Amino acid sequence: MFIGVLLVVVVGIVLLAVYSTNQDKKQGGESAGPVSISYEGQPYMGEEDAPVKVIEFGDYKCPFCKDFEVNTVPSLVEDIVEPGYAQFYFMNTPFINVDSDRGAQFAEAVYAELGSDPYWEFHSKLFQKQPNDPSYEEIDLMTEQYLTDTLSSVVSDEEAQRVVEVYDEEQFEEAVQTDLDYANDLQISQTPTLVVNGEIFEGNYEELVQHVKELAEEE
Repeated sequence: MFIGVLLVVVVGIVLLAVYSTNQDKKQGGESAGPVSISYEGQPYMGEEDAPVKVIEFGDYKCPFCKDFEVNTVPSLVEDIVEPGYAQFYFMNTPFINVDSDRGAQFAEAVYAELGSDPYWEFHSKLFQKQPNDPSYEEIDLMTEQYLTDTLSSVVSDEEAQRVVEVYDEEQFEEAVQTDLDYANDLQISQTPTLVVNGEIFEGNYEELVQHVKELAEEE
């Protein structure tokens, strides 16, 4: 009983620290300067020749990432992706518990087997299904069945089964680790963090849009 209470307290402190940092800086972390990033094999939204690369480093179990997905990404797509200013990427930074890593690897399996469009549909749905008040001490929210059911809500059962088979047979730790390595290179310490052309962005949404447009005009 004591161990369970202690775990809840510790998790609460960690999440409060993440929340405080996010409130102070909105999106971003301590800048480590530009980092060279390979975008090959990464799913993205946007035109193939869009000049600017915007990355969200996030965790599928992070409530602030859910808020970003629900309340900011639609505007971001409308303002800088659809007009052709930027490509938008999501890179995995699982940090909360094993569910975070399981969700990241399953998403990688979706992309590997079904491609970009189903990946983004699953990505969005997984965030939307996140409970408003999740029990972070519970480490088995995102079971394989939960992830499969989530995927089945946006693709056919046959397609979902293909992903499950790939997920079970192949290892996607390397793909997730690639994302984590970039996060470490950038010294990212919170989610969501936005990176624009290899450099952490610090500022509000309006400043982000203006920054992206200015970079696009320089190309």
